[in-house]
Amino acid sequence: MAKRLTQQDIARMAGVSQATVSLVLNNRQDASVRIAPETRARVLEVIRRTGYVANPIARRLHDHRNRILGVFTYEAVFPSTRADFYQPFLEGIEEQAEEIGCDLLLFTSAKAAGGRRRIFSDDSRIRLADGCVLLGRSLDRDDLAQLLTEGIPFVSIGRRDDAGGPVPHVGADYRAAVRDLVDRAVAFGHRKFAYVGAGKGAESSADRLRGFREAVAAHGVEGTHVPFASLDQLAGFTAVLAEEVSDGAALVLAARDRGLSVPGDLSVMTLGAATRPAPEEIGLTGFTIPRREMGRRAVQALTEVLEKAATPQELLPCEFVAGTTLG
Repeated sequence: MAKRLTQQDIARMAGVSQATVSLVLNNRQDASVRIAPETRARVLEVIRRTGYVANPIARRLHDHRNRILGVFTYEAVFPSTRADFYQPFLEGIEEQAEEIGCDLLLFTSAKAAGGRRRIFSDDSRIRLADGCVLLGRSLDRDDLAQLLTEGIPFVSIGRRDDAGGPVPHVGADYRAAVRDLVDRAVAFGHRKFAYVGAGKGAESSADRLRGFREAVAAHGVEGTHVPFASLDQLAGFTAVLAEEVSDGAALVLAARDRGLSVPGDLSVMTLGAATRPAPEEIGLTGFTIPRREMGRRAVQALTEVLEKAATPQELLPCEFVAGTTLG
């Protein structure tokens, strides 16, 4: 029997990313999505020529599935502060689940180990769902290894290192986004850079710092990693990349309190979305994380895992935000 076409096949034949195929299939044309008309036409032509049918989840799940997709969260995700980091992910997950006709089951009662939730416990109910989307800044490696060993379908939101095997994930391309910021700053004449933030632990932090180091090395400029920094520790640097948005905002406010010009005396860039409250009126330069699209794509990728068509590992591009703090 001939192998059924997947989105990966369509992407390969059209010479585009799987994310682009997903956006075309879902007819996404809002302001946050930029697909050249000729690219969209090329994808549609491949779909027409091959007879590919979008959203075949009903065929895949009709007899042997509950049509229930789980969402497991390692941290509390309901809105609690102005930052509300997780809401766009959940919105994307919900939108795509509704589109393919599946219900969502939010797992919240797993017993904590050392104050942290775990997927597996004596009364774990993860198998109630056909498959699960995992959401959290960092995931427990033992949980990931057990999911892989037991063959439980899942997709992580956020890139994850191997855990006894490749981990299916949909993440953001932080390395490329950070390299782009350094490129822009170098074009403005900056030669002394500081990276402020952990730069380790979660894969997302490590990817940001890796992108920073790659960029400063490529340009032959000075780049220093400072895990936690006050304005005094940054004397001599002209460009700062802050991993956490609230830290970048605090540096801008501290500089202005001392009579320094931002960006005249110091340029400050931030690397994503705020996980702690931060003033919005500053107009920070940086990039946005495609959180809503990551949620949507994670559900789409989970259906591919369910049909055992692939182990999806995909990074979506971040979008530059010009702001007013780079010059």
